[in-house]
Amino acid sequence: MFFDSWSGLIRVVSVGVPAYVVLVAVVRLSGKRTLAKMNAFDLVVTVALGSTLATILLSADVALAEGLLALALLVAAQYVVAWSAVRLRAVRQAVRSRPTLLVWHGRMREQTLQQQRVSRAEVLQAIRSQGLGGLDQVAAVVLETDGGLSVIPTTKVGDHHALDDVPDVP
Repeated sequence: MFFDSWSGLIRVVSVGVPAYVVLVAVVRLSGKRTLAKMNAFDLVVTVALGSTLATILLSADVALAEGLLALALLVAAQYVVAWSAVRLRAVRQAVRSRPTLLVWHGRMREQTLQQQRVSRAEVLQAIRSQGLGGLDQVAAVVLETDGGLSVIPTTKVGDHHALDDVPDVP
C-alpha cells in the first residue's frame, strides 16, 4: 500500500517533529558518554532508542507523551548505569567488557584470537594501518571494549602503563 490517508501523514509529522526534538535534547543533556564510541551496552540502548522513536512515529496506539516518557526513561537508565559504572566496580564489570591482549611483543596469541573471534588478517590490517610493516615492530595489539584494535609500536611502548587495565599483560 502506497498511501492510506492524509491523517496518517499529518500524525507522523505532528508527532515526529516534537519526538525528534525531545530525543536530541535528552541525548544532549545526558552527556558526551551517550554519543561516544559504543560498547555493547551503549549499542543496545541506541537500538532501543531508535525502536522507540519508530514506534512513536508509526503507531497510533502510542500517545506522544507516552513515547517521550519512554525515550527519557531509556536515556535516564543509560545515564544511571554509566554513572554507576564509573563509581562501582560491580556495575562496571556487569555492563562493560574488558580489553583483550591479542599480540604481545611481536607474537600473536592464537588462542585469544580464536576466543575473541578475530582473524590474523584483521590484526595484520590494523598493524598496516598504523604504517608498520611487521610484527617485530609491534609491542602490543589490544582488542578494545568498543571492538576497535589499538596497535602500540615497540618504539612507543613507554612504561606499559597504558596497558594497566588489560588483563593477561605479562
